[in-house]
Amino acid sequence: MSRGILITFEGIDGCGKSLIMGMVRDWLADEGYPVLATLEPGGSEFGQAFRKMLLESSFGSLDAQTETLLFMVDRSRHVEEIIRPALLRGEIVLCDRYIDSTLAYQGGGRGLNQEQLRIMNDFAVKGVYPDLTLLLSLREELAASRLGDSKDRLEQESLEFFRRVAAVYAALAAAEPRRFRVIDAGAEPQQVFIQAQTQIRMVLPPRRG
Repeated sequence: MSRGILITFEGIDGCGKSLIMGMVRDWLADEGYPVLATLEPGGSEFGQAFRKMLLESSFGSLDAQTETLLFMVDRSRHVEEIIRPALLRGEIVLCDRYIDSTLAYQGGGRGLNQEQLRIMNDFAVKGVYPDLTLLLSLREELAASRLGDSKDRLEQESLEFFRRVAAVYAALAAAEPRRFRVIDAGAEPQQVFIQAQTQIRMVLPPRRG
């Protein structure tokens, strides 16, 4: 394939997307696909410092605008340093959070203007959009119960915050049914993985060799 595929994994904290993405990465590698797994924030070496500022409580509170701008700087560098080169090499890129997290968390959770966030996203990714987005859907109460005692700054938000986030995710999925696939994340991990596997098979190119 001349260009790779970008598959993003989205959902509220505690939905299990990182676990499922790891299972997908191992499966694709076993199948012989060139695969790269990355994440936001902090997917690039440059962005690791931003991840600490954004998620570690020791850095203190951040206002919504500053938080958003830090995410955008991280995303812009992530695309240029990691995602775009991998796609040009023909790899399948798996990304734990991407543009939709901004719309859901900073838009839904923080209440920032969605259209302004879309413009900022467009500026940051410079044409690199997901081919497929898997939204792991889970009740907010169950997701919260899965989080351990050591929570990052965003994981410490209220249930009402996560309800707003989940509502925006649902609206995004409804608005773009060709890109989004909603997966029931309340099942056992193997069953969630099978759901993800089924959806990903639909966009995979033929294996090389």
